[in-house]
Amino acid sequence: MQILVFGNKYKLKSFNSIKNLFLKLKQRGASIAFDKEFADEINKTNEFDISEFNVFSNDFSGDIAISLGGDGTLLATANRIGNRQIPILGINLGRLGFLTDVQAHELDNLDDIIFNKKYKVDDRMVLRAEINFSPLTPNSSLVEYSLNEIAVLKQDLSSMISIDVTLNDEPLHTYQADGLLVATPTGSTAYSLSVGGPIMMPENHNLIIAPVASHSLNVRPLIIPDNWKIDLKISSRSHSYLASIDGRSHTMPDTATISISKADYTVRIIRLEGHSFLNTLKTKLMWGADVRS
Repeated sequence: MQILVFGNKYKLKSFNSIKNLFLKLKQRGASIAFDKEFADEINKTNEFDISEFNVFSNDFSGDIAISLGGDGTLLATANRIGNRQIPILGINLGRLGFLTDVQAHELDNLDDIIFNKKYKVDDRMVLRAEINFSPLTPNSSLVEYSLNEIAVLKQDLSSMISIDVTLNDEPLHTYQADGLLVATPTGSTAYSLSVGGPIMMPENHNLIIAPVASHSLNVRPLIIPDNWKIDLKISSRSHSYLASIDGRSHTMPDTATISISKADYTVRIIRLEGHSFLNTLKTKLMWGADVRS
């Protein structure tokens, strides 16, 4: 079994709680390889001898990927894995950890769970964003992929931006707002939720279009089929805006348009037996909790 390890260098203080897992996995005969950037940070601590493990950079393959950190680390791991279809197991070393399925108290038997595949794998929808920088300059585009959401946001502190939204080549609305985001079902419990969007089950085949601080009270989050194409055209007084793809931000000229569609691959997320999305809602988002009881 080939195991890939990705991690958050800012969570190294919590690494002691997990390093025994890799020693157990190695004793079982697993081949373990650490992402080079993360391995370099571990080496600086002198608390774990990583020399007996392999290291990889961009060219890699494996049977399972372990993401050490919070949800942001898992999103970064998903971006690195791309369309390789390697299932990702998230171990929470952060705070909330909605996507990271394994908590600190569940580490003792995790080596047995991994080797005996006592888990399920969920296929999660991915968004594809094609950013075209200028209609006058052919082939000047950037393609990014997102598991949670794609957001366009104002860059300065003063003025809102205008976002023309077209769905399947039919104009929808010109949003006057601080921003707009397009979220997957996975992302429905992230940024989208904080701006008033609905929660969707991971199995849903829909997308959410939600404004950020809309300047109109009669514009609300909208749910559309996930096979629709969304085109965004932005105008701003500063002639620029931010495009945020799962937290990876790019400053864009307002001549840049964005076309969003469903990617032709999914991200595979591991869920341990006995864990469910509904249980996560109740334990981590306190769904239905009544402070009166």
